[in-house]
Amino acid sequence: MFIHLDLGWMSHPFPLSSFKIASSDQLLILRRLGLTQVRWSPAKSDLNLQSPETAEGEAAAQAPADVATADGAAAAAQPSPEELAREAHRRALAAQREALRLCEEQYGEAADGFRGVMDLVQSAPQQARAQAESLTAALLDKMLVEGDLNMRLLNEAAGDRSTAHALNVCIIALLLGRAFGLGRDEMMDLGVGSLLHDVGKLEIAARLRHRDESFTTAETHAYQQHVVKGVAIAQTMGLAPAPLLIIAQHHEHADGSGFPQRINMDRMSTGARIVALVNRFDGLCNPLITSKAMTPHEALSLMFAQGRNRFDATMLNAFIRMMGVYPPGSTVQLTDDRYALVVSVNSARPLKPRVMVHDPKVPKDEALILNLEEMPDLGIRRSLKPQFLPRASLDYLSPRARIAYFFDAASTGPGELAA
Repeated sequence: MFIHLDLGWMSHPFPLSSFKIASSDQLLILRRLGLTQVRWSPAKSDLNLQSPETAEGEAAAQAPADVATADGAAAAAQPSPEELAREAHRRALAAQREALRLCEEQYGEAADGFRGVMDLVQSAPQQARAQAESLTAALLDKMLVEGDLNMRLLNEAAGDRSTAHALNVCIIALLLGRAFGLGRDEMMDLGVGSLLHDVGKLEIAARLRHRDESFTTAETHAYQQHVVKGVAIAQTMGLAPAPLLIIAQHHEHADGSGFPQRINMDRMSTGARIVALVNRFDGLCNPLITSKAMTPHEALSLMFAQGRNRFDATMLNAFIRMMGVYPPGSTVQLTDDRYALVVSVNSARPLKPRVMVHDPKVPKDEALILNLEEMPDLGIRRSLKPQFLPRASLDYLSPRARIAYFFDAASTGPGELAA
C-alpha cells in the first residue's frame, strides 16, 4: 500500500512522508507512532482488492456478454501514441512537482526547528542544546538510510540568510560525512556543530555578522570575535567536545592562515575540517551582497585552485565528487547549444547531472527534468553566470538569487526523464 502520513517530517523516522509499505518492520514502526489512521493512494499501490476466486467468478459470469464485443471495444479504447505521450508527460510532471513540494516542506520544517533553537540560546541554553540535538537526530533518521541520496536545488530558501546558511552548511556537511562513512555518533556531533557554527554572531552587532572587504581592522577583529563568543555560548549550552571544536575551528585553514588560533590541519578535528570547507562554499555562493555571488561551479573551481593551502586535499576532492563538477544551481550550456539549470547531481557521473532545459516548445510550468546520465549524446559544454544567459533562457530557467539545498532519495522515477 502507498500511504501518506499526516505528520510533520520531524515526527516520524521514515525518509519521506509518502511511501509504499515494503516490509513488516515498517508496519511495526507505524503502529508505534500511535496513529489512528493513515491516508492511502489506491492508484499508487500494488494491492489486489479481489481474491483469485472472486476475480475468476466475475470473469466467468461476464464472459458470454464480453465475447461478442471484445475486439471492437479494444480497438475503440486503444489510445493514440500522442495521447499516451501526453499522459506520460502529465504523470511525470505531477511526480516531479510532488517530489519538489515534499522536499521544500521538509526544508521548511527544518528551518522552523532551527529558528526555535536560536530563540532559546540566550534564555534557555540547555533547552536549546536539546532541541539542536533533536533536529540533528531527525535529519539523520532521514539521511542514514540505504541507497543513494540526491542533493537537490530548492525553489525557496529559509527566508532569513542566517537560517538558510546554517541549514545549507548542516545538510551538505552531513552528506559529506555520510560519504566518508562516519558513524551515527560522529554524524550527530557533526550535525549539531554545523548547525550552531555561527551561534556566536548572536552577540556581535548585526552589521558586523558578515565579513566585508570594506571592514576596518577594528571591524574585522570584531567580526572574528564571533568564534570566541560562540565557544563561550556553546559551553553554557553544555555541548559535547566534538561540536564545540567545530564551532572553535570552523574558520581555521589547513595551512595555518585562518583564525582565531591559526592552527594547521593536523590540529583541526575531522568535523571542523568538513565544516570549514562547506562554510566557505556556501559563503561564496550566498554572500550578503547577491551581486557578488559565485555560481556553485565557480565556487568549486576557486576552492580547488586554493585547495592545496586552505583545505584538507582529500576532503576537498571528496567534496567535489559529491557536489559534482556542476553542482545544483549552476547555469550551463549543453552540447546541443541549449541552456539549462542543474537541479540535482548524479553521484556516480559528476559530469552528467539532472537539468531543466530551456525549450521554447515546452511551457515553463511543464518543463521536465532531463537525466543526462541516460543521454549519451548530450552533455554540458560550459558553465556560465546567469547574467550571460539570453534573456528568454534567463526568464525561463529563473536561476535563484540564493542557493538552497536539501536531500532526497535517489530516484529514476517518472519525474526524471531521459528524453
